[in-house]
Amino acid sequence: MLIYVFAAEGFAASSRLTSDDLQAQLIATTINHAFALVAVVSVAMNISGGHINPAVTFGGFLGGHITLCRSVLYWIAQLFGSVVACLLLKYSVVSVKISPFAPAPCSVVVFEIVTTFGLVYTIYATSIDPKRSNSGMIIAPIAIGFIVGANILSGGAFYGAAMNPAAIFGQAMVSWTWTNHWVY
Repeated sequence: MLIYVFAAEGFAASSRLTSDDLQAQLIATTINHAFALVAVVSVAMNISGGHINPAVTFGGFLGGHITLCRSVLYWIAQLFGSVVACLLLKYSVVSVKISPFAPAPCSVVVFEIVTTFGLVYTIYATSIDPKRSNSGMIIAPIAIGFIVGANILSGGAFYGAAMNPAAIFGQAMVSWTWTNHWVY
């Protein structure tokens, strides 16, 4: 849930910086949520059966597919993940009020940690984890692409959403611009 909420809510905040067109924001937000949801459900399948939504968990409980105890544990994890994601966004995006395209280095570090974790977790769960489903290798490229897309949509306007230290190193090396390079 943390990865999904961070990507979705991060994009909502980011889109306000890049466009005043509400229709474009709605379409882009929809695409962002789809990217994030496909990726997060894909990685959560082996852990919880893909439960990232308390309403879906409640439906699973009512349908007899999940116990009450497990439902409560999932709800706690889902709510906790959402709160942590929003706190991370609140902490990270606070400097955006001053300069949306040059957030404080500590804010970039938070974004990079969360988005890179989301990417690595998606890759592990869909293509590396020995417990993945047989369809894991089929869905892996889609899930990986979706999480990268969601991360770029949520963090791109704030700091560029690198998720790849090598890519940033290449840019810094070629331009010989090392200011705040350490955050990536």
